[in-house]
Amino acid sequence: MEITKATTMGEMLEYDRGIAGILMQSGMHCVGCPASIGESLEEACMVHGIDCDKVLADIKAYLANK
Repeated sequence: MEITKATTMGEMLEYDRGIAGILMQSGMHCVGCPASIGESLEEACMVHGIDCDKVLADIKAYLANK
């Protein structure tokens, strides 16, 4: 699976639960919130004022090093 800015939080977490740790370290502590599941990565980052490109790079690095 390719993770992009358009990938929903639910899709990412279903693919690999380890991504939750990266999201939480980035400042998204609402990972388990039902409302966040349908948000895209880009939408979630925007709501939290987080750099989406950085979070996406961190997720891709995590997946590449598994």
